[in-house]
Parts: sequence; structure tokens; C-alpha cells
Amino acid sequence: MPHIVTPRLQYASTAARPRWGDLPQGIRQLISRHLGGAVEAEASAGSGFTSGFAAVAHGTSRTQFIKAVNGETNPVIANCYRREALINRALPPEVPAPRLQWFEEQDDWVVLGFDAVDGGRMPAEPWEPNELDATLNAYATTAEALAAPSPSMLELALKPVDAEGDFTDWRDLQAGGTKPEDLPAWVPLQLTPQLAELESKWRTATAGHAVLHHDLRQDNVLIDTSDAAWICDWNWPCLGASWFDLVLLLATAFADGHDATTLFAAHPTTHGVADEQLDAALAALSGFFLASGAQPSADWSPHLRQHQTWCGEVTLRWLADRRRWIF
Repeated sequence: MPHIVTPRLQYASTAARPRWGDLPQGIRQLISRHLGGAVEAEASAGSGFTSGFAAVAHGTSRTQFIKAVNGETNPVIANCYRREALINRALPPEVPAPRLQWFEEQDDWVVLGFDAVDGGRMPAEPWEPNELDATLNAYATTAEALAAPSPSMLELALKPVDAEGDFTDWRDLQAGGTKPEDLPAWVPLQLTPQLAELESKWRTATAGHAVLHHDLRQDNVLIDTSDAAWICDWNWPCLGASWFDLVLLLATAFADGHDATTLFAAHPTTHGVADEQLDAALAALSGFFLASGAQPSADWSPHLRQHQTWCGEVTLRWLADRRRWIF
């Protein structure tokens, strides 16, 4: 088990969400109409980093997973939900994702109803081998279905993975644009030149035309009663190399003592991927997450910075293990 300095969050308890009774009466009535009558809602989902309502709701005629947010007070999350509705409807049927059944806006609220995953639960922490295998299998199916954008996906004008900007955090540190004291004390500053060099290659390393989930985390996966995995929360898809989605996911498995490098090499999406490509992706992600985690606390998501720092560390520790770096 690698030595990880940053405390790991309990990812089932990172969100502060409203309860069913906190929703406006009109929104509860809207949901009740879709579910066929009186609703009994389960506890709000504890995972995630947003403040929208998210819970399984049982109605008279059907059970669904409901997301709802006030678009006036949370416009960013509301736009994410609108985007998710468009993307979910465009997913090929082979993708193991809970399907959107309805979407409505009322009184400034954005509300979505998804198929509920039977017995859906987040994978155990630390990763259990069977649940990790199920997730990797689900992603293999997903990647095959999304190896090229479908016509409906093309209509959404998905952008390349690098369209929102470059990963330059290690290079910024090397150039003096980032202060070393802003980063955690354990960060191996002596490795900055090597990290900056690897980071500079990430664009070429991860380029591709496949549709990526782009947020494939343990808390965006559900395991059902048959021990199959479902990939949820399709808010951020982009275009790139299919294997890029595996990097952060397997870094979390590395933190739990799994042989992430072997698992990566064995996955169907990684055929022909060179060691340097994976290392470039790990360098880019580690710098991004460590720099992000050093930013001031986010009032709207109190656990976000710790999550980012932890992700930065586990990606960097995996890279160091691969490169035989010691720090």
C-alpha cells in the first residue's frame, strides 16, 4: 500500500444537499406527477460536490432517481443539469448509464428523472477487486460504444479535451509563476524539471476522437444488485483518447494497493499506448489537481480542495512508482 499523506475523503459523505421536504411544494408536486402519486424519497445522496437535490424517490407507480436544483441561486449547477439531459439522451444504448426519463423546468428549478439503478450503491472504499473489475468492464463497453461520436453526439458539438486550456502547472512552477510554498510541503520540488517535461507532452499523448466521460471517479459509479457497474453523471464529455478516462480512476485504485499499471495495460482501450503517454497524462493531472487544491476553500463545496489535493497526490505517487522516483 503506497504511503499517501493527504487524508482520503469519505466519498459517500462529501455533499451537502437539500432533503425532500426542503423542496418547494410545486416542485414536489411536479415530481409526484411523474412518479404516479405520493412520493417517499430516500436520503439525499451523500456523494458528489454540488448542492443540488439528488435522491431515489418512490412513487405510486414508479421509482426514479431525481435531480433538482434552483437555477436562480445555482445557475452553474442548473446549466450542468441541462447539459447532462442533452448528453444522456444522446448516449448509445450500449453505454451502461442510467437513462433520463424526463426533464422539466418550473419556477426557476431544473428537474431530471432517471432510471433508478436496482440497489445502486457506490463502490466500496477502498476498492474491492470485483467492483473495480466491474467498473473497468463497464468502461470497456462504454469506450467501445463511444469510440467515435454518434450523429446525435456530433450535434452537441463536443470539444477536444484540451479545448478549455492547457495543463501548465509544473511548467508554471518551474518558471516561477507558481510559488513553491503554495503547494503541500511533501511535493518533490526537485522533480519539477522532469514533471514539467512530461506535462508538456500531454496534449499529443491524449489526443483522439473518442467521446470521454471526463469525470470517471469512484463516486460517479454505481454497483447494482447483480454486481454490475453503471457510469453516472454525464456532465463533462469531450473528445480525446479513450484511455484518458482510466487515469484518475486507476490512480485511486493504486492508492488502495492495486497494481494500476498492470490493470491499465490490460484494458482494451490501452492497446498501443506507450509508457510515455500515460506518464504525460499523470504528470498533467497531478500538477492540475495539486495547484487546484491549493486554491482558497470553496464555500459551495467544502470538501472540494481536499479532494483535489488527494487526487493530485495519488496521480503523482503512481507516476513516481512507475518512474522509480523516491520522495
